[in-house]
Amino acid sequence: MDHFEQQLQRIKEGKGFIAALDQSGGSTPKALLGYGIQEDEYSGEEQMFNLMHEMRARVMKDPHFTADKILGVILFEKTMNSKVDGMTTPDYLWKKNIVPFLKIDKGLQKIENGVHLMKEIPKLSDLLKDAKSKGIFGTKMRSVIMENDESGIIDAVKQQFELGKIILDHGLIPILEPEVDIHSDEKVVIESILREAILAELDNLDDKQQIILKLTIPTEANFYTELIQHENIIRVFALSGGYDRDRACRMLAENNGMIASFSRALLDELKVFQAPEQFSKELSIAINEIYQASIT
Repeated sequence: MDHFEQQLQRIKEGKGFIAALDQSGGSTPKALLGYGIQEDEYSGEEQMFNLMHEMRARVMKDPHFTADKILGVILFEKTMNSKVDGMTTPDYLWKKNIVPFLKIDKGLQKIENGVHLMKEIPKLSDLLKDAKSKGIFGTKMRSVIMENDESGIIDAVKQQFELGKIILDHGLIPILEPEVDIHSDEKVVIESILREAILAELDNLDDKQQIILKLTIPTEANFYTELIQHENIIRVFALSGGYDRDRACRMLAENNGMIASFSRALLDELKVFQAPEQFSKELSIAINEIYQASIT
């Protein structure tokens, strides 16, 4: 069995969750601030990203960051091209039996018809070939649904699937992430339209086109069961979407078959000034809580 098949089996059948360590240019200052590094403590993008990589490497190298609870990690492009313990990040993760994914979207367009579609991804084919050559298993891309506008929701889903097919053609597995804003007053209605739009697009796939979905935890428990059980879906990941870890885990535990793909809910209690023992303890608590919610 080659690496790809081993990784596919791990994501499809493994018990655990996905760590999202993919904060990009726009969200990095906020992520560093949450980690305890003020904006006046660095200057320029290079120094900012170096600090961010140091934080991610600290997480990945922690003795509690292991494959018995963590199935995969979503990386930012600069993280993919950086090293951990002298190894490229994807190689380092796979050595630990953790599957590497890559965030490929370049941010969001301005809101139109109630949604933020993704910006165009320049040189997409080159990026996908590079990712494949560096041991990346799959990719992730995010759009955001803000309002109950059926045409906008359908547009967001169509954009996700169109790019997903390109990713599949390059031998990678796409994670499609049409996030629903948790603060929307019509979240339940949006989720209903979203589910039907996704099912309609799944009908256009052949039996060899397998994808992953990453969705906001639904208001109604087990609302996405039909998607979880669909023959073209490898797995359905859940994003925390702004819920704190306690609430995100409680909601996730009510949804059979969804597993976490958390970022902020995983990293919130980690600080740059923590001694190794305290850092490791806080990370261990977060990992165990998210793992339990994912396997319940």
